Order: sequence, then C-alpha cells, then structure tokens
Amino acid sequence: MPTEAEWEYAARGGLIQKIFPWGDELEPNGEHLCNVWQGKFPLENTKADGYLSTASGNTFKPNGYGLYNMVGNMWEWCANWFSSDYHLIDTINNPKGSSTGTAKSMRGGSYLCHESYCNRYRVAARTSNTPDSSTGNLGFRCVKNISIMD
Repeated sequence: MPTEAEWEYAARGGLIQKIFPWGDELEPNGEHLCNVWQGKFPLENTKADGYLSTASGNTFKPNGYGLYNMVGNMWEWCANWFSSDYHLIDTINNPKGSSTGTAKSMRGGSYLCHESYCNRYRVAARTSNTPDSSTGNLGFRCVKNISIMD
C-alpha cells in the first residue's frame, strides 16, 4: 500500500495545490468526475453521478497520471499509522509517520461522503480507522516501485 504522501502525490495527478485530482471545482460544467453522495444526506441519494454505492474501477476520467477514482467511491488504506503530525516526522519527501499506532490512515473519501457530512473527497483530506475494520466503502490500492530509469 502507498504511504499517505505517495497516495496524495498520485491522487494529484501532476496538479499542484488543487482541491480535486482535476482542479478546484467538484462538478466542472455540471459534470460528475467522482462518486460521492448527491442529494440530501442521509435521506436521499439522487444518484446524479449514476451510482448508489461503489462504481467500477475505471469509472469517470483518469487523472493526469492515468489513475481512476482517486477521490470518492471508496476510502483507501495507506501504510502509515495515523497521526496529526505525520508530515513532520521522518523526511519531507515521503514522510512515513510514526512506526506505531492504533489506527491506520485512510485517504480519498467514499460514495457516502457529502459536503454536509464529511467532505473528505478532497485530495488533502485524511482520516483513520483501526486495522481490523471493514466496510463496503473501504478498500486499498496496490503500488509498484519504479525507477525513473524504467
């Protein structure tokens, strides 16, 4: 699994300081670019993006790195133990955070996120859960170490 820093770098898709992997608007020109709750949470999901729960892996447009569904759809586990100061521990380039903890970091938000409830489908947003947790809106993304020489 990626570290939080690796996940955020990948989610940004080459964009700098943008709220979402595609820019700063959630729905540019009214277009849905991720799977989040539409309607009045938690009473009604209008499914305006086409989904009530998880969408398939290649739904919506990929980001600048060709990665799909980096925000919304489902939370993604990260390798880090959760801490509020993870970015201050270790190195600036790829902070790994604490070597111990009680909860693992999660990034990306899910189809249950709504601006009135959690609004965590932003690239910089983060949360955590205990490693023994499972739910239909939580998953993981595998990563591959590559060299710039590859």
